Amino acid sequence: MGIYNKLIRDRIPKIIFASGKQAVIRVMDDKEYRKEIRKKLYEELEEYLRAEDDDAALEELADMLELIHVLTEIHGSTPGELEMIRAGKAEKRGGFKEKLFLERVMDE
Repeated sequence: MGIYNKLIRDRIPKIIFASGKQAVIRVMDDKEYRKEIRKKLYEELEEYLRAEDDDAALEELADMLELIHVLTEIHGSTPGELEMIRAGKAEKRGGFKEKLFLERVMDE
C-alpha cells in the first residue's frame, strides 16, 4: 500500500481502478487546491531539472504547462490572455533567445 498525499491528474482514479486496485481520494477545497497546484509545479520543475535527455525534458515541460494553464484559470484568466501578457513583455523587454548574461552595471 502506497501513501501519496498529493494532487493527481483527473483520470488517475480510473487508471487505478482499471488495474484492480482501490484508492482513497477526496476533492479539495479551493484554498488547498491552489496550494497543491503550486506545490505540484515545484515538483515538476525539479523533475525537469533532473531530466537527462530532450524527451524527458519535454515531458516535464508539458506537465508544467498543464499546471500553468490551471493556475492561469485560478487567477481569473485564460491561456490566451496569458500568452498576450507574455508577448507584451517580450515586445517591451525582449525574450531570452539571445543568451545574454548580465555581469554588472557600472555607475558613471
